[in-house]
Amino acid sequence: MARKHSKRFRKALENHDRNKPLPIPEAVALAKSKATAKFDETIDLAVKLSIDSKQADQLVRGSLSLPHGIGKSMRVAAFVEGEAAEAAREAGAVAVGGQDLVDRIAGGWLEFDVAVAHPAMMRFVGKLGKVLGPKGLMPSPKSGTVTDKVAEAVAEFSAGKIEFRNDKEGNVHMVVGKASFEAGKLGDNVQAAINHIKTIRPQAVKGEYIKSVFLSSTMGPGIRIQFQAETATA
Repeated sequence: MARKHSKRFRKALENHDRNKPLPIPEAVALAKSKATAKFDETIDLAVKLSIDSKQADQLVRGSLSLPHGIGKSMRVAAFVEGEAAEAAREAGAVAVGGQDLVDRIAGGWLEFDVAVAHPAMMRFVGKLGKVLGPKGLMPSPKSGTVTDKVAEAVAEFSAGKIEFRNDKEGNVHMVVGKASFEAGKLGDNVQAAINHIKTIRPQAVKGEYIKSVFLSSTMGPGIRIQFQAETATA
């Protein structure tokens, strides 16, 4: 069954060729112009990668602090005990604990956007795999959410540091700001995100790595972005 788009979405598509890649400044300007909802729409970057998401050595996951933030604060839960727990609270964590926090989450509490954990806590947190995993909330060393410096991580993620991971189709989605951002700042964030994805290319991926990049607002159409393709040989 064909997907039905809203009247607003169809209007946004007028005079826009989705197959024509645009330089970042033009793509940003167009995305901002298509964000006509009554709320401040989020701007999202979608990067299509030529990875095999079934292969562990081709997964793309990490975290990134964008030059100008993303326009919102994040709620961070911290799995840590002892003196470091108080530091995590002072850094802005909405919940701090060990086994007690595990039990709270297992009981259904999920009012947080990011979970960070001290390595010593992972023996407890591992029990939440079936709860946090499907939601993309499981702490991981690769994404910087399992760390000895819990308070530092809490402060960074609370301030808008983003965590990302590829989906099963090989796409990476990142929030890069709000429609209300100045075009230059939004463009800086987009470029920083693309550059970062390039730097974490899995060694197992040969040839083409980034297949396409699209920018869109919450209610707007996807706008294809020009980017410098990179390849790797065996």
